[in-house]
Amino acid sequence: MSPEDGAPGHSQAPRAAGPVALLAGGGALPGLLAEALIRRGRPVRILAFRGFAERALVRRADLVVDLIDYKRSFAALRSWAPAEVVLVGPVNRPKPGAFMGALAAFRNREEIAAILGSGDDGLLTGVVRVLEDQGFVVSGIDSLAPELLAQSGQLGAVAPDAESRASIAVGLAALAALSPFDVGQAVAVCARWIAAIEGPEGTDAMLKRVRSLRSGRRLRAIHGGVLVKAPKRGQDLRVDLPTIGPRTVVRAAAAGLRGIAIAAGATLVIDPERTVAEADRRGLFLIAVDEAGAFDTAPGIDAAGARGAP
Repeated sequence: MSPEDGAPGHSQAPRAAGPVALLAGGGALPGLLAEALIRRGRPVRILAFRGFAERALVRRADLVVDLIDYKRSFAALRSWAPAEVVLVGPVNRPKPGAFMGALAAFRNREEIAAILGSGDDGLLTGVVRVLEDQGFVVSGIDSLAPELLAQSGQLGAVAPDAESRASIAVGLAALAALSPFDVGQAVAVCARWIAAIEGPEGTDAMLKRVRSLRSGRRLRAIHGGVLVKAPKRGQDLRVDLPTIGPRTVVRAAAAGLRGIAIAAGATLVIDPERTVAEADRRGLFLIAVDEAGAFDTAPGIDAAGARGAP
């Protein structure tokens, strides 16, 4: 990259011409983002990761590659000359040996080992750095298609009660405290008690764990509870945004929770109409908290008083 282009990084201005290149993993989000960009008049090129991208997206992709086939991926990106690149959709963490070999041409072994030894956030940030070092501008959904993010306020017909609002505040405070440890983006809070923290297994598995805990002594007598999702404090919002959808609502209801609270402007809602309808049908509240106060307080929420284990 020439000096006139400027140093690579998040602040680098997007190129005036060229498509948006989607590096597409699993789920519905890559297709939704592609459609949103097309509606905005942006040309799109899709590089789909084999074994992760959904079949419909693979059929329309410009290129399908293995996750760690960096040579073909970078060759394609250079030929497309994208204005911006976005990583979208989940993938599984690659095996260390394969990852080490794939990145050997772009990073020394010590750097690769450090990336592999970090959490999911560190791994994704490392991949972003590799892309930027190759001269590509990496953008996020928050700037490319902000309409896909939850807007502040009550999203459905059901409102959280005072106990649920107190639990939301506890959950947000817990996520803030856990942020430096790159643990997860979700907690389940029952009567202001942290019942479960999301780990590498993801939100669905965490909710399944909460459901199983309902049969135990501690949670059996506690009715309701809240799922709280928000990005980590200081997280690069270009990658791994918190996401919910209709399935999240179904799992939260099965876990005996009363509702879901998410960070406004920083949480993706897959199929929002269906998600809200599912929440209304099951009697769950769905609220998006202003991001400015997502880790401390939120409108109408008292942040004081987490409870100890029942």
